[in-house]
Amino acid sequence: MYKIITKRKLAEQIWVKDLEAPRVARKCLPGEFLIVKIDRYGERIPLTVCDYDREKGTIAIVFQVVGSSSARMAKLEVGDCFEDVVGPLGRPSELTHKTAEELQKMNILFVAGGVGTAPVYPQVKWLKEQGVVADVVQGAKTKDLVILEEEMRALVGDHLYVTTDDGSYGFHGLVTAKVEELVEKEGKHYDLCVAIGPMIMMKFVSLLTKKLGIPTIASMNPIMVDGTGMCGACRLIVGDEVKFACVDGPEFDAHLIDFDQAMKRARMYASEEGREYLKFKEGKTHHGGCGNCGGQQ
Repeated sequence: MYKIITKRKLAEQIWVKDLEAPRVARKCLPGEFLIVKIDRYGERIPLTVCDYDREKGTIAIVFQVVGSSSARMAKLEVGDCFEDVVGPLGRPSELTHKTAEELQKMNILFVAGGVGTAPVYPQVKWLKEQGVVADVVQGAKTKDLVILEEEMRALVGDHLYVTTDDGSYGFHGLVTAKVEELVEKEGKHYDLCVAIGPMIMMKFVSLLTKKLGIPTIASMNPIMVDGTGMCGACRLIVGDEVKFACVDGPEFDAHLIDFDQAMKRARMYASEEGREYLKFKEGKTHHGGCGNCGGQQ
């Protein structure tokens, strides 16, 4: 059992909870994710690690209420427990494989959209520990949906640029407009961009950064369901290869991802009929299995 230590509402229907999970806290790295389950009847929900404290043995998860399982999660209070927390899963951010000296020579930009701010935060925090202050463009539809701003600003200060679609706070416009302004009007140069958020946002950030010549990584967390590669939900095309977000990612070269195919496929996967069609059409590549076997029969 994994006890809830703290609970805080970040925005309407968006919550952050710290869980007691010492073994996960000791091992997890930025970019990896967990699968949480409330009880024996609960749905298995993949969530990116938002933060961790190795000394206290705690991890932080951020989630948005979008259905019955997440609504039940929101009702859990401090002292209540999750039955299962499995992780860390997936592959850590490629930044964690670089030395501090290599990172300090890089100008890194993060583009976070909505709840995508949660998985961006641990990467920015990890970079700060390596002596690197990244630029962060954080977008939301409206001021009331901006999350973790204070925590992010504590890490990067004036390098945080908040945008809102409706202009109710910060820069008025989409994150892509702010990125374009930083590069073309302010003369910023970036060696790498990491985009995490809604699929449509990541698609257009990728199109922009390709035009600007900025190598870009995108996290395909939004299409994960089972988290083990067995359900086939997060199958996607990266370059000319079939990949699975949960076992091969969740981060990939954004300029190689077929976002249109991934979004269309996600819509089809939402219905039982669509799932059966995809299973038939994709054959043995429908499932990811262990990620190394080329799919399950």
